[in-house]
Amino acid sequence: QVQLVESGGGLVQAGGSLRVSCAASGRTFSSLTMGWFRQAPGKEREFVAAISRTGDVSNYAGSVKDRFTVSRNNPKNTAYLQMNALRPEDTAVYYCAANEYQNLGSTVGQYDYWGQGTQVTVSS
Repeated sequence: QVQLVESGGGLVQAGGSLRVSCAASGRTFSSLTMGWFRQAPGKEREFVAAISRTGDVSNYAGSVKDRFTVSRNNPKNTAYLQMNALRPEDTAVYYCAANEYQNLGSTVGQYDYWGQGTQVTVSS
């Protein structure tokens, strides 16, 4: 079983930056593909970004491409989502997710393990 714990959310002004982290345990971290999703009130959970096991390949939703960067540190068992040029519409609970497959899935159903989420609020 994989346990995922997010941290680093908070309140930031529009145009600002924030980095959220996801600490993993219970499996060899380098065997996991990691994803980030977000869910705003009244909306479905949506894909944000994903990163391969070795960190050499990543995938982004169009709405965050060129503003967000996903990364990972395998020796530290941690994945990161660096968010720049934040907008009010980025306000959501951000979740990290993991699967044991090699594809960089962009749907909720492609991930088996989920964190509890961390709130990111962007004020205008």
